[in-house]
Amino acid sequence: MSVNKDVRRVTTHTLQEMKNKGEKIAMLTAYDYTMAGIVDKAGIDVILVGDSASNVMAGHETTLPITLDQMIYHASSVVRACNRSLVVVDMPFGSYQGNSKEALNSAIRIMKETGGHAVKLEGGEEIIESIKRILTAGIPVMGHLGLTPQSIYKFGTYQVRAKEEEEAERLIHDAKMLADSGCFAIVLEKIPAQLAKRVAESVHVPVIGIGAGNQVDGQVLVLHDMLGITEGFTPRFLRKYANLGEQMTTALEQYVADVRNVDFPNEKEQY
Repeated sequence: MSVNKDVRRVTTHTLQEMKNKGEKIAMLTAYDYTMAGIVDKAGIDVILVGDSASNVMAGHETTLPITLDQMIYHASSVVRACNRSLVVVDMPFGSYQGNSKEALNSAIRIMKETGGHAVKLEGGEEIIESIKRILTAGIPVMGHLGLTPQSIYKFGTYQVRAKEEEEAERLIHDAKMLADSGCFAIVLEKIPAQLAKRVAESVHVPVIGIGAGNQVDGQVLVLHDMLGITEGFTPRFLRKYANLGEQMTTALEQYVADVRNVDFPNEKEQY
């Protein structure tokens, strides 16, 4: 029997059971109450309140500008809509790097003020002290390796990471360190599929991929990308399940035409 079929609320334990039984985990982003409610009802296992809100909600070029207060606003909106999904909140750039005490304070604020269920941090060995300190407070942590968008200016590109053996070995080392430290899951972004498979087989916790092939324990996409709302973003890993951008434009243009032609509202649509 499916682990998650009859689950009333997905937990970190649920995800571990799914990995143990070979069941794939479905994860998507959401940033507001209305969309999160739709995602939750669809049976998504994990909703990530991603710092990608910086891009898709606020129009920034990178994820760096979004603040802790803004992430808390988005996350609290999402949590109010969710009855089943596990809600994971990205810790934004500057809220955990280099200072484990600040990292703990940031994570506590997120948990207390949003009602979220876990936090996600980007990086490996260089942030392990922050991860360990957050875990000591009983806050579940999801890791994130590979392409880490908060480090875009260090990388200088959004190209595939860990194609060279040295970086690949370091990524495997970091993944094991994150799992051994107590992270309940790890996101792998934009790395070779065979390397992602090696990571998933070498750690006991679930590994969620985005642009990391199908030999991991689950997948995550940005909601606006997979619904076809985002324009001009067509990486190889993205499958568009709808073309809502075009449908919305058509509907809006029809509304404008109906207003101008005095076709809306008609007699049935007025009091």
